Amino acid sequence: MSQRSDIAPDTLSVSLEPEGVEVEYVDGRSVFYHGVPAKREWSVVCGPGKDVHVLVTSPDEREGVMVYVNDRNTHDDILESTGVGRVIIERGEETSLFPGVDAENHGYRVEVSADPEAARGRVFVFAEDEMGEASYEIVSAGDDEGERGAGEGDTEEGDNADGGE
Repeated sequence: MSQRSDIAPDTLSVSLEPEGVEVEYVDGRSVFYHGVPAKREWSVVCGPGKDVHVLVTSPDEREGVMVYVNDRNTHDDILESTGVGRVIIERGEETSLFPGVDAENHGYRVEVSADPEAARGRVFVFAEDEMGEASYEIVSAGDDEGERGAGEGDTEEGDNADGGE
């Protein structure tokens, strides 16, 4: 496995739809994260082996920045051409991804925590592997706004991205 480096993200177009979240890369391609993101208060812990993508939208929810956390498979040139950033966090370390959004490497699990008010936008976490994908929106305690498209309600039981472990 080759060494990978941190890459700063570019601003990407975002579309929050009732059936999921679409992100358009700077090269014109797009990705669609299926399903209404489950709301989680303050943080999400992603299970072992998950690809973790963090999206923070602008206040108007039409654009945002995305970072892959601990992605060691995607070549630097591909990330740079798409506008997606990457951060590598060593075991036991924590780093700020964006203002108000932090990630911590707990060994095999990555925890993303956020203060949406400090982030000045909506904070989404996508955890996926070859078996499937899960999407989450990190909200402040008691935030139950469910009328803004993506992010309106829970889709799973448990408090963590790996089913509540």
